[in-house]
Amino acid sequence: MSRNMTRHIIGVSLGVLLFSGMSYAVEPAEVEKFVKARVDIGEMMTNYFQSGGQFKDGQRPSADQMKEMGADIHTKLGKLLTKYDLTVEEYRKRSPEIFADEAAVKGYLNEHPDMKARYEALPLDRMGRGGSTGRGY
Repeated sequence: MSRNMTRHIIGVSLGVLLFSGMSYAVEPAEVEKFVKARVDIGEMMTNYFQSGGQFKDGQRPSADQMKEMGADIHTKLGKLLTKYDLTVEEYRKRSPEIFADEAAVKGYLNEHPDMKARYEALPLDRMGRGGSTGRGY
């Protein structure tokens, strides 16, 4: 076998291995856990900012108030995610991978119309869907 042929076979083989690893589907239980967590997070964040009537008429929080709010949100988020046996860091690390499998997410949502309605009611710009603004919860 020629040297070029060997290189070609190795290249094709590596390409197949890399491609097959990238097309690995996310486990359905993981999809369910992360979709439910995202919905709970979105609803918590919506309620948090709707009930935070302390900043009315376009008033902006100070830097200290922003730090306090960030710490408060992080604490609430941590408590909420324990329900799914996740930490904030684990959720942030894994959620892009989970939600990148759009077919699995759509499949789960189509099987659970009540969850689909809650998911679709989330603010798109802050939940990592429809744009890159927000923290991507």
